[in-house]
Amino acid sequence: MTARGRKKRAAIPQGVVGRLPVYFRYLTELHSLGVDKVSSAQLGEALDFTAAQIRSDLSYFGSFGQQGYGYNVAELLQQVRQILGLNKHHSLVLVGAGNIGKAIGSYGWFRAEGFIIEAIFDIDPHLIGNIHGGCAIRHVDELKDYLQEHSADIGVIATPKEAAQAVCDVLVAGGVKGIWNFSPAQLNVAEGVIVENIHLTDSLLRLAFRLHEREQRLE
Repeated sequence: MTARGRKKRAAIPQGVVGRLPVYFRYLTELHSLGVDKVSSAQLGEALDFTAAQIRSDLSYFGSFGQQGYGYNVAELLQQVRQILGLNKHHSLVLVGAGNIGKAIGSYGWFRAEGFIIEAIFDIDPHLIGNIHGGCAIRHVDELKDYLQEHSADIGVIATPKEAAQAVCDVLVAGGVKGIWNFSPAQLNVAEGVIVENIHLTDSLLRLAFRLHEREQRLE
């Protein structure tokens, strides 16, 4: 299977972007179970999407599958992997070696999928020099010089809110074009820099709202 009839690249709707990782995870699971083929209807049922929605999402990137057959799981997984940019390695620098930073630095999936944390920085003197995730933790004051000697694709910010913008400024000045922000700060960046905000409290609050909404309906 090939991506036939690829459309001219336009802005991809954020809803589509948000569903791509869901497709990737589920196709990875099917592949690991030895499943050879899957239909859009089966994907939709498993993921709580409509079959039409899945076909529409994939159509932004080409023509996949065969009518009456569905999708070859291994081939579609490879296509989605390429769409997500997982066919190449990404170098990361992590700033903040607290609880969240340590969890990120020790998560083996990142390295397995080509997201390589090359360096870790912090301000705590008790952490400087410790080895975590195969990296010696450096003082954040070394970040600027490090970026002058080493290119990085993604900067991971796991600092307190008060430090996040200053760290972001150093990362962007050092040529980093993607920021993965775990701090609660709303970052200001130059045009062309992509920021993905991960606010853990937002997810919990959405869950609380849904629980409250259900309780209200049941009253």
